[in-house]
Amino acid sequence: MKTLLPTSTAGSLPKPSWLATPETLWSPWKLDGEELVSGKQDALRLAVADQRQAGIDIVGDGEQTRQHFVTTFVEHLDGVDFEKRETVRIRNRYDASVPTVVGAVSRPKSVFVEDAKFLRAQTDQPIKWTLPGPMTMIDTLYDAHYKSREKLAWEFAQILNEEARELEAAGVDIVQFDEPAFNVFFDEANDWGIATLERAASGLKCETAVHICDGYGIKANTDWKKTLGDEWRQYEQTFPNLQKSKIDIISLECQHSHVPMELIELVRGKKVMVGAIDVATDAIETPEEVAETLRKALRFVDADKLYPCTNCGMTPLSRRVANGKLKALGAGAEIVRKELAA
Repeated sequence: MKTLLPTSTAGSLPKPSWLATPETLWSPWKLDGEELVSGKQDALRLAVADQRQAGIDIVGDGEQTRQHFVTTFVEHLDGVDFEKRETVRIRNRYDASVPTVVGAVSRPKSVFVEDAKFLRAQTDQPIKWTLPGPMTMIDTLYDAHYKSREKLAWEFAQILNEEARELEAAGVDIVQFDEPAFNVFFDEANDWGIATLERAASGLKCETAVHICDGYGIKANTDWKKTLGDEWRQYEQTFPNLQKSKIDIISLECQHSHVPMELIELVRGKKVMVGAIDVATDAIETPEEVAETLRKALRFVDADKLYPCTNCGMTPLSRRVANGKLKALGAGAEIVRKELAA
């Protein structure tokens, strides 16, 4: 990226009220058939316009084409039965009814490539597309076939790589893999999780990112954070091995979190998406608050490798709040750009 401190979002933005229920995570669609296809495209155009007006440099689709950041991808795969459901513990935090892996998983056709082409046609700016990471995918399913988290993760890594290569060919500049599971399953992440992530990203010439957060601002996540004490040091468990990995960009949350900023030093040399927007509150940051977070991060990451970002997705927020936060992110980054130029 040629822009200094290029801004981006972690992924999701609120959906318009005519497409899905506002401020509701994973809301069902209000449209169907051709109306749903058109509605998703209209929502995507709106998300792009909101980002551009806010001064966001790396534009995403706001995940307007997805109900859920994992299952919308999975529902296009063979080998997964959405009628046969089981209740599982998601990231050791909350119970959810999930589909079941009943046979060998495969990807009969591309999932998001046409949507990515549509996004590419909306802007000349760099674009980013998000995919679920292998470990987070297996943590969001019940496996009755492979009966091995690691084996299923390797299968998903191959499928994700197929999708990522087609996204790159469609003009995507950054493919981001979401791996919140890395902040929970440290041993597995280090034993094979990072390796499966690298497999998902193998052969790509575009930039690759991994987003590791503490989740959306929902009660299950905010309650869990209250148990973590005054310092949230989970990143300390996986950052050393991620620093050695082939992934280009590491994304983490910083704003209003208890993550010690010095942990960024563990991925020195990588590009870092610094979460400077808190997605667990309706309070809109001021540009100066964003700038202060970025200034602190600059002690541990070079300016040409710092990408201001949001802590996580903003689907549960109102569009008014999310747009205010986007504008604060863009303005805060501009403050620091001017300081660096001076």
